[in-house]
Amino acid sequence: MNILVILVPLALFLGLCGLFAFVWSTRSGQFDDLEGAAARILSDEDLRDPERLADRPDAHRTEVDTLGK
Repeated sequence: MNILVILVPLALFLGLCGLFAFVWSTRSGQFDDLEGAAARILSDEDLRDPERLADRPDAHRTEVDTLGK
């Protein structure tokens, strides 16, 4: 029975920590754009950016160029 004196406040403390983390994450915008990251990974916009292409050694080669070689 004495263990309840420790476990009940500990459970309340951990629950409040979880609630605080959830409220903080919603207020800081963590859940604003749930679909954006999934759509961004399918985008080819980074391939059209010449500055990003300059960093890649095979940037001048396309799939069509490599098929003939």
